[in-house]
Amino acid sequence: MFKPHSLSLFLAAATLAGCQAVNTTSSGAVGVDRKQYMFSMLSTDQVNQMYAQSYQQTVSEAKNKGVLENNSPVAQRVNRIASRLIAEVKTFRPDAAQWDWDVNVIDSPELNANAGPGGKIIFYTGLIEKLKLTDDEIAAVMGHEIAHALREHGREAMSKAYGVQMATQIGSAVGIGNGSLQLANMGVQYLMTLPNSRSNENEADLIGLELAARAGYNPNAAVTLWQKMAAAGGSAPPEFLSTHPSSGSRTQALQENIPKVMPLYKQGR
Repeated sequence: MFKPHSLSLFLAAATLAGCQAVNTTSSGAVGVDRKQYMFSMLSTDQVNQMYAQSYQQTVSEAKNKGVLENNSPVAQRVNRIASRLIAEVKTFRPDAAQWDWDVNVIDSPELNANAGPGGKIIFYTGLIEKLKLTDDEIAAVMGHEIAHALREHGREAMSKAYGVQMATQIGSAVGIGNGSLQLANMGVQYLMTLPNSRSNENEADLIGLELAARAGYNPNAAVTLWQKMAAAGGSAPPEFLSTHPSSGSRTQALQENIPKVMPLYKQGR
């Protein structure tokens, strides 16, 4: 029978087994250099392929509904901004310049946008039109989302989820009680998932800030973007904020890092 300290050691070993410490990107001027733990059996290519299938399904559904924007002014605007940002990804990750980047705009009132693994970008017109986003603010959103893809935050989250599942399965096999398993799962969630989630958001903010600046977009727009997001929320936050929590500390961190990237912005103009 496991003693408490033995249970902790066992679960730690089970959760981290098969993991490798990596740093998916260069640190850049903003200094993002956290080591990430990824399951070696869950490769970058596998995650990219899985997401590509989901992305294509979303695009196909939008096309069938007649809401996929191709040559509209807003689509041309988004694609122009994306091209400038994608040209700068090599600063953080040289191999990303060879990704099969794809950008689509969907005519929908949703206040949402995302850039998934492998460089698949979707923007919803509602985000741009309802918040009256400037080009600089669109670049701030897109830079943030591209940063998530560059850092492989999706693969990192999947690796953690797999670790929790593996620890649970192994624990069940050796007879750890349900109460202990629930406690262990809660511990893994709070010790691994939540702190990294906050770290991931901060990393995406900072890398996105630098990407936009290098592409010639004013980094101060990152602050006005989140202010607009917060104002649009009211009692029901926009969908974008459901996975990208806003806070005063986020705005403060952006403001503190703007001086680091302002010279890059002036060079890129």
